[in-house]
Amino acid sequence: MTLRWRKASKSVESGSCVEVANHLGAVRDSKNPEVVLGISPGRLKAFVEALKSR
Repeated sequence: MTLRWRKASKSVESGSCVEVANHLGAVRDSKNPEVVLGISPGRLKAFVEALKSR
């Protein structure tokens, strides 16, 4: 499966980016794309919701 990576539009301005692949729980730092963190979709959703509430 080929992962399609997305990054937040606001993160492009700062250069510090976290990218998410296909909402499947794959997360990486755009400055170090070889390292991919796997996280369950439910935890990823909770993380994103927590960020939105800040």
